[in-house]
Amino acid sequence: MTQTPDQPTVPDEGSAGQAPDEPTVADEAVVAETATPEAAADEVAETPEVEAPVTEAPAVEAPAAEAPAAEVADAPVVDDVVGEPAVDDAAAEPVADEPAAEPAVDEAPAAPTPAPRPIPRPRPGGAIPVPHPPATPAPTTASAPVPPPADAAEAALAATFGNVDDEGNVSVREAAGERVVGQFPGATQQEALALYVRRYLDLQAKVTLFEARLTATDLSVKEIDQTLGRLTTELAEPAAVGDLDGLRARLDALRVVAAERRVAAEAERVAARAVAVESRTAIVEAAEKIAETEPSRIQWRPAGEQLRLLLDQWKDAQRNGPRLDRPTEESLWKRFSHARTTFDRERRHFFAELEQRNSSAKVAKEKLVADAERLQHSTDWGATAGAFRDLMAQWKLAGRASRSDDDALWARFRAAQDAFFASRDAQNAATDEEYRANLEVKEALLVEAEALVPISDLNAAKQAIRGIQDRWESAGKVPRADVQRVEARLRAVETTIRESEQAQWTRSNPETRARAEGAAAQLEQAIAGLEADLEKAKAAGDKRKIADAQAALDARRSWLEQVQRAASDARG
Repeated sequence: MTQTPDQPTVPDEGSAGQAPDEPTVADEAVVAETATPEAAADEVAETPEVEAPVTEAPAVEAPAAEAPAAEVADAPVVDDVVGEPAVDDAAAEPVADEPAAEPAVDEAPAAPTPAPRPIPRPRPGGAIPVPHPPATPAPTTASAPVPPPADAAEAALAATFGNVDDEGNVSVREAAGERVVGQFPGATQQEALALYVRRYLDLQAKVTLFEARLTATDLSVKEIDQTLGRLTTELAEPAAVGDLDGLRARLDALRVVAAERRVAAEAERVAARAVAVESRTAIVEAAEKIAETEPSRIQWRPAGEQLRLLLDQWKDAQRNGPRLDRPTEESLWKRFSHARTTFDRERRHFFAELEQRNSSAKVAKEKLVADAERLQHSTDWGATAGAFRDLMAQWKLAGRASRSDDDALWARFRAAQDAFFASRDAQNAATDEEYRANLEVKEALLVEAEALVPISDLNAAKQAIRGIQDRWESAGKVPRADVQRVEARLRAVETTIRESEQAQWTRSNPETRARAEGAAAQLEQAIAGLEADLEKAKAAGDKRKIADAQAALDARRSWLEQVQRAASDARG
């Protein structure tokens, strides 16, 4: 997948190194070998249980720490280079398998030190020449005994599948026929077979180990396939003596188990990928939700922190979680990247507009501050107070500048406003002190006016309130804090006198009296008619008509009483 910004790269599953408990075998074409018995003994001492026969030249890399020693000697056996040109008379001799400290090595007879074996040089084509078995084995001057294998019974059974001819050629019997696996001249049949039996037992140990690990541990599919491929190669034509066909059959049985493990692992991988896709999709949807929020409603700092947290979750999922298929991962990453890009674009646009608004608000508020500072020393208290109220309204409509500018401008505006109102309050305080004597006069007038209520003589009350009002005006101003209080008390007395006068006028209105007298006359006529109807109903004995006439008569009489009372009030 193409690397995108902020997208971490995670190694492929196939890039994992060699399994820690599986050795690595060198290429079969490498045939370099220790030429002298002393050097071979040194090599055996450094790597226990690694055999170095004279007739083969395997090159084995150092195994991993957990790998058993039986798995090291698994390289295919290459025939001896006896018969190659420039080889000295003193051919290399067999070397014991056990470390130098064991008695088996000490009992080996001394042998002359031969000349160093020449290292094969590459041909013009680049390949290293591989030696082949010679027609006639080279003479040997001494031989070292091969130590017996650890399991004598298995070694004896494996030896039944091998044969050694008079020339020291070792062969193994397989279903396809007998095959020569190497040559060990100058040794007994038992010694020659022991070396190749150990090779077989090493291969058998590898198959057994793989069998145990396949059923008891959680090997990856890659490790299973690599181990199967390596064992298949090693069991194709190994330089070993034993039941190779049976060993191949065991390996074939393990292929079935490996296939089942592969299917199960693939199912687990598919399920894990489905969970990973769901998790990644949740991350993408959360990022898209943030990016789709209305810019005027979003809180940029917490939203940015949340997006950074989502990016860390994405990186962790990509680094430590299952790998997704490329189309799915690219699609999700494009959505996630688009959401982050949209958020960043909207944030930059928002703050650019905010900066422009802040600049405009700063200019407007600087003008308002200048106006306020110009008015702070005015003594036209009323007009200037109104001007400051207008400036405050304009300040609220100007919007906010940056925090530092806004705070500084507001401090200047508030200082000018406070200076003006402090001067006005000081002036009012002085004025109020001058008007305090006027307040005492007006409070005395209020006591005199409130004594007129309730009104018993309307004309006398009207005469008295007019005199009080004249003296009220002559008394002058009172302190500002007392104006409303004393004015309200005087207005209450004036309102009471005015309402009494209106009520008297209503009662003495000629029109009202005439209407009341006319209504009374009409009601008297109606009552007379209803009384006649009531007498007729009683004479006829009609109870319904009697009840209706009586009800109507009672209502008319009640109305008549009210009209007569109103007319009496109008006459005074």
